[in-house]
Amino acid sequence: MAEPSYVSGTGDKPLIGRTIGVEFDCICAEYPNTLALISRHQQIRWTYAELKVRVDALAAGLLALGLARGDRVGIWAPNCAEWAITQFATAKAGMVLVNINPAYRPAEAEYALNKVGCKALVTAVRHKTSDYVAMLRELAPELAAATPGKLAAARLPHLKLVITLGEDQHPGCLPFPRALDAGRPQDREALEALAPELQFDDPINIQFTSGTTGAPKGATLSHHNILNNGYFCGQAMRFAPGDRICIPVPLYHCAGMVVGNLACLTHAATMVYPSEGFDPGAAMEAVEAERCEALYSVPTMFIAMLSHPEVDRFDLSSLRTGIIGGAPCPVEVMRQIIERMHLPEVSIVYGMTETSPVSFQTSPDDTLERRVGTVGRVHPHVEVKIVDPEGRVVPRGEPGELCTRGYSVMLGYWDDPERTAEALDAAGWMHTGDLATLDDEGYCNIVGRIKDMVIRGGENVYPREIEEFLFRHPAVQDVQVIGVPDAKYGEELAAWIVVKPGASLAEDEVRAFCKGEIAHYKIPRYVRFVDGFPTTVTGKVQKFAMRAAMIAELDLVLEKTA
Repeated sequence: MAEPSYVSGTGDKPLIGRTIGVEFDCICAEYPNTLALISRHQQIRWTYAELKVRVDALAAGLLALGLARGDRVGIWAPNCAEWAITQFATAKAGMVLVNINPAYRPAEAEYALNKVGCKALVTAVRHKTSDYVAMLRELAPELAAATPGKLAAARLPHLKLVITLGEDQHPGCLPFPRALDAGRPQDREALEALAPELQFDDPINIQFTSGTTGAPKGATLSHHNILNNGYFCGQAMRFAPGDRICIPVPLYHCAGMVVGNLACLTHAATMVYPSEGFDPGAAMEAVEAERCEALYSVPTMFIAMLSHPEVDRFDLSSLRTGIIGGAPCPVEVMRQIIERMHLPEVSIVYGMTETSPVSFQTSPDDTLERRVGTVGRVHPHVEVKIVDPEGRVVPRGEPGELCTRGYSVMLGYWDDPERTAEALDAAGWMHTGDLATLDDEGYCNIVGRIKDMVIRGGENVYPREIEEFLFRHPAVQDVQVIGVPDAKYGEELAAWIVVKPGASLAEDEVRAFCKGEIAHYKIPRYVRFVDGFPTTVTGKVQKFAMRAAMIAELDLVLEKTA
């Protein structure tokens, strides 16, 4: 009988059984003079002792301003030092940090704030084309005449307090420095008394998933979820006290606040923020100037760095490791990252917001083939099984849906028992919607999304396989493959291709490259040359948006099912 596709992660390190606040205090006490945070665009360099002063001040300030354990505190801002202060301060005060996507517009922000009942919001004043204060005034015109902390808005009925970053005063809002100064001696005493009352299974963070249909869901995560996941990610990369970790990925996402901030905290490493938003030049400049040992990015960000006109002038020799996650990384891109960016131990991770996020990760000891061709092996203390559509575990090597169980699985979707039940079954398994295989040694390969799989004339086609093949063409910088409706075959393949600077490529050349090398039904019928792909702020490609654009362009009509 074939071995079933089930693995259970083991390791020599136990789970951390304490809250983020207690862990923070322990690290600050043990490594007070180690640099905790470098925010280059703000010219900030704080040790753990200096960061603790600010975190404790904000935690006490929030209590003084009328917030209590369990209250939801939103943060709507790009990467900055205040983001980290707010993350650790809310955890110490037992409040639930709600990550608001910096790209959200008024309707999206209104939904998120009301869905989870945010009582307070920490917000940037503006970033790029977003004027956050103006958007808040649109949603809550009552802000103009409100006393800070006493907001009563018809459209945002739960929101009472708005804290703005910077020192400038905005009507109805409290500047961040004043929130830091608000705490009184009795508030600090209350904060100290609160620490033993908080439990590591308490909800501590809500992150909205960017679903392709319906309203975003608020994945609710505990201290235990995200503290341990950050710790084991750092363990896999062999972080040590004082290591400097370049974090150009957004903090509002798990990649930034968990794999970034919490992996650094649990190893007394240094968080390095190169810029407010992702900038390929700023990221590489930060690595060079700060002599960073690690660099995080998603594949599209690494491609942007590799394509930077001055990539070869940056001294990246200090790099050793890092993270590639958020989307499958093409093998050819992985090879270039290792060779051109001096990342011999770079780690591929796989996971999702609902699992804190990482479930699989490659190891520095893995062969190059394993590190470029798989997402590694299961994390410690995590279970995974691969199942068929009926929920039965498939044999090793066969594709099926990846399901995971363990400490990392979310508590549920906030105030949404129906969608929680759809994702989490009675046995505690999180159904990811990802298609994967497990080999005999436990290495996982992500084949694609169940929703992305193309069925052409009865043949199951996995877009990632075709993308990997097209990446071999010397003129291809980036490629995404999607399925579009077809009257004859049910679905046909479309390839969107970004051509390398200075290179040229035609549709016929793409098909000629494929002919005789891959099966005829895998050759894209439609080829489009583009400058880029629609993506989320975290760099994830939005294939549903590409599919909609192709349907509109080709005037295709989806068949309605009865």
